[in-house]
Amino acid sequence: MKRFLALALVLVMSLGLFAGCGSEKQPAADDAQAASDLAYVQGKGKLIVGITDYAPMDYKDENDEWTGFDAEFARLFAEKIGVEAEFIEIDWDSKLMELDAKSIDCVWNGMTITPEIELGAAVGNAYVKNAQVVVMAKDKLASYADITAAKDLTFAVEAGSAGETAANENGLKSVAVGTQTAALMEVQSGAADACIIDITMANAMTGEGTSYADFGYSIELSTEEYGVAFRKGSDMVDKFNTVMEELKADGTLQNLAEKYELTLA
Repeated sequence: MKRFLALALVLVMSLGLFAGCGSEKQPAADDAQAASDLAYVQGKGKLIVGITDYAPMDYKDENDEWTGFDAEFARLFAEKIGVEAEFIEIDWDSKLMELDAKSIDCVWNGMTITPEIELGAAVGNAYVKNAQVVVMAKDKLASYADITAAKDLTFAVEAGSAGETAANENGLKSVAVGTQTAALMEVQSGAADACIIDITMANAMTGEGTSYADFGYSIELSTEEYGVAFRKGSDMVDKFNTVMEELKADGTLQNLAEKYELTLA
């Protein structure tokens, strides 16, 4: 009887040991998967790109499809990693929260590389040069040749943007709106005297042949560079940097920059 009980006890302990070993392996595999953001994106089969409507980086064409330098670049990158790019408009002021929540996989929309961004996300190497400029009616440019002369004006800026930072750093009175396009509209409506936007957008959206033909700019407040933000610690950054160098080497990225009248970093 004692021998039977001993054998039964050994059997129960052995089954428990095997079960325990099996339960330990699964979390390890899960942790490895979670550690690779690239594997996560490839597993979904799509790269969810957080953007705003911002020409010439991301905007809709006549077929209501997203196009622009960043849209084309993002699709090229997505193709290289074997997935499709899906574009989602976000509140620019909440971009890092959207990234952390995995509502999006990256922020790819003419995003200026700043200490705040680098603190809250993993940022790829700079890819385009940019500057913040003051846009207003052309007939006012001569009266406001420098920022000192423009101190009494009201400026429309995109909330959470480099334009808003430039306004604050220069002690300017500003009104924050949702997008840079909305900032232009504020000036057009007379709600603001001028706006501070990226020079890339100013070149694309103002002057002869554009929707804001009577607008122009002369004051440049700061120079900067654009980058793509991924989740903190993401291995997508190294992959992005590698792919970007490949696209530079074969001339693809330079051709794309010339198409949209941009300067590569």
